Amino acid sequence: MSLTVLQQQRLVTEQLRREASLNRIMVSKAVEEIMKYITEHEQEDCLLVGFSSQKSNPFREKSTCILL
Repeated sequence: MSLTVLQQQRLVTEQLRREASLNRIMVSKAVEEIMKYITEHEQEDCLLVGFSSQKSNPFREKSTCILL
């Protein structure tokens, strides 16, 4: 189904209106919030503090089966 040029322009206009209505924050504020979140949750990050057991590590090497 082919859209006419007018229909395409209406879709673009609707998308632009949706994007214009979004709440935006300054990048510096977003970076501060990200850094705060990381600092608050770093003790829960398994990649930083390690895993409680080898079995809970999804990145461990998979064991191989060797038949003799």
